[in-house]
Amino acid sequence: MKTILVISPHPESADVIRAGLDAELYRVIHRAGQEDADPLLTQLLVQAVVLDLDTDVIQGMWMADRIRRRLPRVPLIVYADGGQSEWEEEAFARGVSHVLSKPIRPRTLTVLLERLLAAPALTTQSPQSPARVETQFITQTPPVAPASIAQPHSVLRNFSSILTHSLNAEALIRQFLIQLREIVSINRAVVFLRPEAGGAGGADAARQMHSASAIGISPALLEHFHLSLDTGIGEQLLRLGRILRSNSDEARADAETQREFVLLGSQVAVPFFDRDSLLGIAIFDTKITGEQLTNAELELIFHLLEQVGLAVRNIRLHDQLAANNEMMTGVLRELNSACVVVNRDLQILHANKMARKYFGQTSRAKDKLDFADLPQSLGAKVHQVLRTGSAIAPFKFEPEGSPGTLYSITIVPFHQGNAASPASALLVVDDQTQSEQLRHLEVEASNLRMIKTMADRLAHEVGNTMVPISTHQQLLAEKYRDAEFRASLDTALSEGVQRVNRLINQMRFLARDSVASTESIPLATLVEESYQEARKYHPGKSVQVKYEHTGKPILVNADKSSLKHALMEVFINALQANPNDPKVTVRADVGMNGSNTNALHIEVQDNGAGFTPEAMQRAFEPFYTLRNVGLGLGLTVTRKIVETHHGKLEIVPAQDGKAGVVRISLPAEKSKQA
Repeated sequence: MKTILVISPHPESADVIRAGLDAELYRVIHRAGQEDADPLLTQLLVQAVVLDLDTDVIQGMWMADRIRRRLPRVPLIVYADGGQSEWEEEAFARGVSHVLSKPIRPRTLTVLLERLLAAPALTTQSPQSPARVETQFITQTPPVAPASIAQPHSVLRNFSSILTHSLNAEALIRQFLIQLREIVSINRAVVFLRPEAGGAGGADAARQMHSASAIGISPALLEHFHLSLDTGIGEQLLRLGRILRSNSDEARADAETQREFVLLGSQVAVPFFDRDSLLGIAIFDTKITGEQLTNAELELIFHLLEQVGLAVRNIRLHDQLAANNEMMTGVLRELNSACVVVNRDLQILHANKMARKYFGQTSRAKDKLDFADLPQSLGAKVHQVLRTGSAIAPFKFEPEGSPGTLYSITIVPFHQGNAASPASALLVVDDQTQSEQLRHLEVEASNLRMIKTMADRLAHEVGNTMVPISTHQQLLAEKYRDAEFRASLDTALSEGVQRVNRLINQMRFLARDSVASTESIPLATLVEESYQEARKYHPGKSVQVKYEHTGKPILVNADKSSLKHALMEVFINALQANPNDPKVTVRADVGMNGSNTNALHIEVQDNGAGFTPEAMQRAFEPFYTLRNVGLGLGLTVTRKIVETHHGKLEIVPAQDGKAGVVRISLPAEKSKQA
């Protein structure tokens, strides 16, 4: 930001210039006359001077000459009333860069400043009359410039020393105070800073300001002294937002403010901001000569402190980013997962200790990991993510040199802003070896539990089957000649054989994972034979069966024995839903399934109470049954058979007049309509 000094007896002239210039590029300072502007002219703190001449041309020429001697390399622009061109040559001879006519046109001034400040430094000679300019300066009394003005490069070099502390707020402020003592000759000074947001102590601590640096004041005093934003100097500056002198009306009216000024032995307090809020307060005594700081010098200090405030804010932002980065680095370092961050140049920006453990080469230092250390297949995946900017779905990876080891891999791209290409990618590697082993053990344990349950159920079912047979066997020798006994024995043997055959078929079809062979079977024949087999388990009762179809014969391409058994299990379930008066309806048609493809649908509906919510969820679970007989494997076996035919078994939710509906869906290519 460049500082423009406007010297004019009319404040409105400075206001017009300030309103017309870009506030982000130019700072406009107004002074009414030469004496008020002297402190700024002495310090080389302005980049251009605008002189507003009134009617006294001679006085204006004297001021221009004085400004040029103080600031020989700074552009000088003069505004004057029109019609006074007779003295313009004299103005150029005295080092004026440009003479403009009133009224002030901000756009013209903006263009002129851009050219002047972008061009090489101006000299004090005029191309029109170099001899006159030389004579004019020789005849004038040579100015007496301070040492800092005589050697501007040395001053700038010394003042820039505060930049060496650009990452340490307290050291930067102390160096600033030292430089300020050399420039303004301050005697004693102390700077108080507000604590960083989110620090320890809560809201009360955030309103307390402690000393950051001081010169000429005892450290023992500052160790036990602080300013508060709720009282005294801190409250006054937070409310006023401007410089406060100890002898001002506001300070004299507040006892706490006076007490703090007295304790610090100071005369003036200057607030400084970070463009958004009050960042701190600088408190000063008189000059080392005992003189009071002038308003111009205090204004200079105020503007310099504003820049220091911005630097302190940047330091705090840097510290916060560094702390966040350190925290995230610590989190990644301690994760049990391996984390590797790779940039677009395939350089590894971060690798935690687990990554070095998984991929690090023993021939190199343990804290180093190169992209070449990653397995080739993983490196190719990372390169793909960096090139395309799309994440890869998690996948399993088995390293070649470590059989039995299993990793779960996730690769995520990181984008900066709205950039299309990712700046880096995060590779996360989880060792799933142990969890996979535990999963296998759990599967084996589950299978063992299943075998135990199956053995118990089989033993119970076979035992129930053997009871009547064993009873008849014990009475066989004694009552064999009894016709009634022989009929009872025949029934017991028949029912026992049926129950054992059903168990054998259930076990056999559960063990199959594919269809043994297929043939074309009329669906009506398959339904009739399945129903007759089911009747054997429900003899001697009146049963009504209704078969509804499209009217055309339907052929099913399937393994007849297995699909017949599946339909038989569904019929048995339907007959047992209402054992006293069973009525079963079978519907068959060819339509669309959930995937919008043709399918054969076979629905079996009973006249029972329907499935309960629990039964709908658990009906296909092995050994789930609501009856005292059977293994509870009927619908489980049916689903296995249907799925081996690439079909689907489902229980249809109850609708009006449709309860207890079991639907079998088979692909249309497995069946055809004649």
